[in-house]
Amino acid sequence: MTPKTLTCHVESVEDLTTDVFRVHLAGRREAIAHAPGQYLELKLDDETWVPFSIANAHVDDGIIELHVQHWPERSNSARLREILVHAAQLTVRLPNGGCVLDTHSRRPLTLIAAGTGFAQMKAIVEAALANGHPGPIRLWWAAKSPRDLYLESLALHWAAQHAHIEVHTVAEENATVSSMPPGVTRHVGRIDAVLAEALGDVSGDDVYLSGSPGMVYACIDTLVPLGLDPERVFSDVFAYAPRVPLIPLPDETAPLSPGERRAEDDA
Repeated sequence: MTPKTLTCHVESVEDLTTDVFRVHLAGRREAIAHAPGQYLELKLDDETWVPFSIANAHVDDGIIELHVQHWPERSNSARLREILVHAAQLTVRLPNGGCVLDTHSRRPLTLIAAGTGFAQMKAIVEAALANGHPGPIRLWWAAKSPRDLYLESLALHWAAQHAHIEVHTVAEENATVSSMPPGVTRHVGRIDAVLAEALGDVSGDDVYLSGSPGMVYACIDTLVPLGLDPERVFSDVFAYAPRVPLIPLPDETAPLSPGERRAEDDA
């Protein structure tokens, strides 16, 4: 699909946490068609377009969902928040991105997200369920603190309603939890380190990753010894921050700094 520029109406702006808010935009149904995993660009001014993953699978209802991380100290973020709250209409450009669900594949899905990278994975999970994917579907969602898992209730609902969905939350900061429902596991630590300890063979999986370049490549380096197929791993990071080769030879893999490894926000 060729990207189009169009005007959308702001239907709602909802705070999910003090740092993340959800936005629903409405537009012409045929104009906002997109594949699960794609993103749009939102116009701030004539020179500034800001990318956001589309957080819902296309169901021909004319609605687009976005999850926006608010950084008060960043001028673009503050301006975006002001625009979204007060503007009735916004100019967007979509669809963009090649990291989309392969709806013809029936391989197991391993979905790895950091922060608002969950938005992209939400669209992929919704589309996989609508497409009758047999699973297993394993979602790994990383954040600095458990309170940053802003739609954890939705992920828990998926696990409760669908036996072939596993949810793994990963927080760098610990929190006391009395019990977890079936299909849900909490982990403490950095996402790459947790994957190395807890994830098994992925040689038959389709793997999707969403997060900062440092987080994505750290996870890939962790998954390589677990059988990662370089032809079946997908991330928007590969387009805007490519690493050549994607999977380095053993002596080419340099350790990442803690800052590079940290799972920050959606790319």
